[in-house]
Amino acid sequence: MGLPKKLTEQQIKFANLLICEEGRKTATQCAIEAGYAKDSARQHASKLQNPKLYPLVVQYIGELRDEWQKKYDVTFGTHISELAKLRDEAREKKAWSAAVNAEVARGKAAGLYIEQKIIRTGKLEDLTTEELESRMKQIIDDYSPILEGVSEEELKQKVLGKAKSKSQKNSFHLDNTANGKDVPVTE
Repeated sequence: MGLPKKLTEQQIKFANLLICEEGRKTATQCAIEAGYAKDSARQHASKLQNPKLYPLVVQYIGELRDEWQKKYDVTFGTHISELAKLRDEAREKKAWSAAVNAEVARGKAAGLYIEQKIIRTGKLEDLTTEELESRMKQIIDDYSPILEGVSEEELKQKVLGKAKSKSQKNSFHLDNTANGKDVPVTE
Protein backbone atom coordinates (compact mmCIF):
# COMPACT_ATOMS: atom_id res chain seq x y z
CA MET A 1 0.00 0.00 0.00
CA GLY A 2 1.69 3.39 -0.46
CA LEU A 3 0.86 6.96 0.20
CA PRO A 4 -2.09 8.37 -1.74
CA LYS A 5 -1.21 10.64 -4.65
CA LYS A 6 -4.03 13.12 -4.09
CA LEU A 7 -6.22 14.46 -1.32
CA THR A 8 -9.75 13.33 -0.66
CA GLU A 9 -12.62 15.81 -0.51
CA GLN A 10 -12.82 15.26 3.26
CA GLN A 11 -9.11 16.02 3.71
CA ILE A 12 -9.40 19.19 1.60
CA LYS A 13 -12.41 20.33 3.62
CA PHE A 14 -10.55 19.63 6.88
CA ALA A 15 -7.50 21.63 5.74
CA ASN A 16 -9.65 24.56 4.58
CA LEU A 17 -11.60 24.64 7.85
CA LEU A 18 -8.41 24.34 9.89
CA ILE A 19 -6.93 27.43 8.22
CA CYS A 20 -10.12 29.49 7.82
CA GLU A 21 -11.24 28.88 11.39
CA GLU A 22 -7.79 29.06 12.98
CA GLY A 23 -8.11 30.39 16.51
CA ARG A 24 -11.89 30.02 16.49
CA LYS A 25 -12.26 26.25 16.21
CA THR A 26 -10.10 23.38 17.33
CA ALA A 27 -8.70 20.81 14.91
CA THR A 28 -11.17 18.29 16.33
CA GLN A 29 -14.11 20.58 15.59
CA CYS A 30 -12.79 21.09 12.06
CA ALA A 31 -12.53 17.31 11.57
CA ILE A 32 -16.13 16.82 12.73
CA GLU A 33 -17.35 19.59 10.41
CA ALA A 34 -15.34 18.02 7.55
CA GLY A 35 -17.33 14.81 8.02
CA TYR A 36 -15.19 12.62 10.27
CA ALA A 37 -17.01 10.64 12.96
CA LYS A 38 -17.35 12.44 16.31
CA ASP A 39 -15.88 9.58 18.32
CA SER A 40 -12.69 9.45 16.21
CA ALA A 41 -12.43 13.08 15.04
CA ARG A 42 -9.70 13.95 17.54
CA GLN A 43 -7.50 11.08 16.31
CA HIS A 44 -8.18 11.95 12.64
CA ALA A 45 -7.34 15.63 13.29
CA SER A 46 -4.07 14.63 14.90
CA LYS A 47 -3.13 12.13 12.19
CA LEU A 48 -4.02 14.51 9.36
CA GLN A 49 -1.52 17.03 10.76
CA ASN A 50 1.27 14.43 11.02
CA PRO A 51 3.67 14.76 8.04
CA LYS A 52 4.78 11.12 8.33
CA LEU A 53 1.24 9.81 8.02
CA TYR A 54 -0.34 12.39 5.70
CA PRO A 55 2.38 14.43 3.96
CA LEU A 56 0.03 15.68 1.23
CA VAL A 57 -2.47 17.02 3.79
CA VAL A 58 0.28 18.71 5.79
CA GLN A 59 1.73 20.21 2.60
CA TYR A 60 -1.71 21.46 1.55
CA ILE A 61 -2.30 22.99 5.00
CA GLY A 62 1.08 24.77 4.72
CA GLU A 63 0.22 26.09 1.23
CA LEU A 64 -3.18 27.34 2.44
CA ARG A 65 -1.59 29.01 5.46
CA ASP A 66 0.94 30.82 3.22
CA GLU A 67 -1.84 31.88 0.86
CA TRP A 68 -3.93 33.29 3.72
CA GLN A 69 -0.95 35.11 5.20
CA LYS A 70 -0.23 36.76 1.85
CA LYS A 71 -3.87 37.65 1.36
CA TYR A 72 -4.30 39.21 4.79
CA ASP A 73 -0.75 40.42 5.29
CA VAL A 74 -0.52 43.88 6.82
CA THR A 75 2.12 45.98 5.15
CA PHE A 76 2.71 49.67 5.56
CA GLY A 77 1.18 50.42 2.17
CA THR A 78 -1.95 48.30 2.60
CA HIS A 79 -2.45 49.60 6.13
CA ILE A 80 -2.20 53.25 5.09
CA SER A 81 -4.48 52.80 2.08
CA GLU A 82 -7.08 50.91 4.14
CA LEU A 83 -7.08 53.69 6.75
CA ALA A 84 -7.47 56.25 3.96
CA LYS A 85 -10.49 54.33 2.60
CA LEU A 86 -12.05 54.24 6.06
CA ARG A 87 -11.40 57.95 6.49
CA ASP A 88 -12.99 58.76 3.12
CA GLU A 89 -16.05 56.61 3.86
CA ALA A 90 -16.42 58.32 7.25
CA ARG A 91 -16.20 61.74 5.58
CA GLU A 92 -18.92 60.81 3.09
CA LYS A 93 -21.18 59.79 5.96
CA LYS A 94 -20.21 62.97 7.82
CA ALA A 95 -18.86 60.85 10.68
CA TRP A 96 -16.22 63.40 11.59
CA SER A 97 -14.97 61.65 14.70
CA ALA A 98 -14.37 58.41 12.81
CA ALA A 99 -12.68 60.31 9.98
CA VAL A 100 -10.36 62.11 12.38
CA ASN A 101 -9.54 58.86 14.20
CA ALA A 102 -8.71 57.15 10.91
CA GLU A 103 -6.47 60.03 9.88
CA VAL A 104 -4.70 60.03 13.26
CA ALA A 105 -4.19 56.27 12.93
CA ARG A 106 -2.66 56.84 9.48
CA GLY A 107 -0.34 59.45 10.96
CA LYS A 108 0.72 57.11 13.75
CA ALA A 109 1.38 54.30 11.28
CA ALA A 110 3.47 56.68 9.18
CA GLY A 111 5.47 57.71 12.24
CA LEU A 112 4.20 61.28 12.36
CA TYR A 113 3.18 60.98 15.99
CA ILE A 114 5.56 59.89 18.69
CA GLU A 115 4.10 58.79 21.96
CA GLN A 116 6.59 59.24 24.77
CA LYS A 117 6.29 57.87 28.24
CA ILE A 118 9.09 58.31 30.67
CA ILE A 119 8.88 56.18 33.74
CA ARG A 120 11.61 56.83 36.20
CA THR A 121 12.07 54.66 39.20
CA GLY A 122 14.80 54.77 41.72
CA LYS A 123 15.78 54.83 45.34
CA LEU A 124 16.83 57.68 47.55
CA GLU A 125 20.24 56.06 47.76
CA ASP A 126 20.67 56.60 44.02
CA LEU A 127 20.21 60.40 44.31
CA THR A 128 23.14 62.75 44.58
CA THR A 129 23.46 64.90 47.70
CA GLU A 130 22.21 67.94 45.78
CA GLU A 131 19.19 66.04 44.41
CA LEU A 132 18.41 64.66 47.86
CA GLU A 133 18.62 68.10 49.50
CA SER A 134 16.46 69.59 46.74
CA ARG A 135 13.87 66.84 47.24
CA MET A 136 13.92 67.34 51.02
CA LYS A 137 13.46 71.10 50.54
CA GLN A 138 10.47 70.44 48.28
CA ILE A 139 8.93 68.07 50.83
CA ILE A 140 9.47 70.57 53.63
CA ASP A 141 7.84 73.32 51.56
CA ASP A 142 4.91 71.07 50.67
CA TYR A 143 4.32 69.85 54.23
CA SER A 144 5.32 72.94 56.23
CA PRO A 145 1.76 73.55 57.50
CA ILE A 146 1.80 70.26 59.42
CA LEU A 147 5.41 70.43 60.71
CA GLU A 148 4.71 73.19 63.28
CA GLY A 149 7.94 74.77 64.34
CA VAL A 150 10.42 72.06 63.34
CA SER A 151 13.40 73.65 61.63
CA GLU A 152 14.79 72.46 58.32
CA GLU A 153 18.09 71.56 59.96
CA GLU A 154 16.35 69.39 62.58
CA LEU A 155 14.45 67.54 59.88
CA LYS A 156 17.62 67.03 57.86
CA GLN A 157 19.37 65.55 60.90
CA LYS A 158 16.42 63.28 61.67
CA VAL A 159 16.23 62.03 58.08
CA LEU A 160 19.98 61.50 57.77
CA GLY A 161 20.12 59.84 61.20
CA LYS A 162 17.27 57.44 60.38
CA ALA A 163 18.80 56.57 56.99
CA LYS A 164 22.07 55.54 58.66
CA SER A 165 20.43 53.63 61.51
CA LYS A 166 18.01 51.80 59.18
CA SER A 167 20.82 50.54 56.98
CA GLN A 168 22.49 49.08 60.06
CA LYS A 169 19.38 47.34 61.50
CA ASN A 170 18.51 43.69 61.22
CA SER A 171 16.11 43.10 58.31
CA PHE A 172 13.78 41.10 60.60
CA HIS A 173 12.84 44.18 62.67
CA LEU A 174 10.53 47.06 61.90
CA ASP A 175 10.52 50.54 63.33
CA ASN A 176 7.44 51.22 65.37
CA THR A 177 7.12 54.91 64.55
CA ALA A 178 4.65 55.50 67.37
CA ASN A 179 7.13 54.89 70.21
CA GLY A 180 10.47 54.44 68.43
CA LYS A 181 11.00 50.83 69.58
CA ASP A 182 11.97 47.87 67.42
CA VAL A 183 9.24 45.34 66.85
CA PRO A 184 10.46 41.82 66.00
CA VAL A 185 8.89 40.17 62.95
CA THR A 186 8.41 36.43 62.94
CA GLU A 187 9.50 34.41 59.94
